[in-house]
Amino acid sequence: MLNILAESSLWDKTINYELIRGNPVWRFGLILIVLTATLAIGKIIQILIAGYGKRLEKRIGDNVATITLKSLSKPIFVVFFALGLYVSKICLFFNDSTGIRLAVGDAWIKIAQAVASIAVAYAIYRLVDVVEHFLIKWTSKTETKLDDMLVPVIRKSLRTTIAIVAAMFIIENVLGQDVKSILLGAGVGGIAIALAAKDTVANFFGSITIFADRPFQVDERIKIGEHDGPVESVGFRSTRIRTLSGHQVTIPNSVVANTAIENIGRRPFIRRTSNITITYDSSCEKTIKAVEIIKAILAETPEINNIHEKQPRVYFSDFNDWSLNIYMTYWVKPPDWWLYMEVNERVNFEIKKQFEAEGIEFAFPSQTLYLKKDENN
Repeated sequence: MLNILAESSLWDKTINYELIRGNPVWRFGLILIVLTATLAIGKIIQILIAGYGKRLEKRIGDNVATITLKSLSKPIFVVFFALGLYVSKICLFFNDSTGIRLAVGDAWIKIAQAVASIAVAYAIYRLVDVVEHFLIKWTSKTETKLDDMLVPVIRKSLRTTIAIVAAMFIIENVLGQDVKSILLGAGVGGIAIALAAKDTVANFFGSITIFADRPFQVDERIKIGEHDGPVESVGFRSTRIRTLSGHQVTIPNSVVANTAIENIGRRPFIRRTSNITITYDSSCEKTIKAVEIIKAILAETPEINNIHEKQPRVYFSDFNDWSLNIYMTYWVKPPDWWLYMEVNERVNFEIKKQFEAEGIEFAFPSQTLYLKKDENN
């Protein structure tokens, strides 16, 4: 497109300017006609490409060809707009006394070149969807959902980079301005902006740490500080957690990267530790029977007895101030919280039922007061 715009001299030699010499009103009328015609042609071609892309997508599905056609349908219209601006320049400048000045003609060419550059940048900007298509196919093969969150982040980063590079190219090569001097002139202001945006930069690098280290995935339950709940999303600035009470908490990624994270979602099982107390007047036989009852109940519970490296443990462990203590610990697998609560309830009911049948009494904190009568009163 830029090469076509640079060949303006060829157009000037091949057009018969005498047809429209004289009245400048005719020239602006011709500009309107040329722009309208090129825009109409561009719109028709855009509709044809978009329609063909949709029909192809219905027939063969979403692939590189269909995404490319959909991505280029809108930039094509901008290309024809740039072409119309260039062609209409012929109507602006002629070598006669009534023609537009050369400076205006050069400015018109620069505008056309700028629009053409924008069209090319817009096409590349839209073709990022093709890169996104390949990234989605790649992340769909991995088990982690954190990669899926990374795809839109990469897409936004690529599009932002393309927009910045395109703006610098137009300023440097089309408008003729020195980008380096502009950037150097903005250096002092850039330092102030960098100091003001230090938290944003810290959050950005925190997000990179999260994506690289992967301490958790989306939908996994984690605990960061006092916040406990499943991860909803991870962005460039923050991580969002839905707490168990239903509230959404937004935590800066710099805090997440520098805080100990307890990944509850990755635990292989859930452990329960409990102290079962019986009264001091329980005989040795009843104490032994109590330990045997608890061991038998745990051995008959499938969610507890299926972890070979984590067998349940039951011991007569201590003499408390007010009771005999039986230590009980076991692990529940799979690590589902509500299954864990159901297993606990089953075990508790069975212990209570069999203790009552054997006449074993549970102890509770109590004190015994001995009163001595004073003979003088």
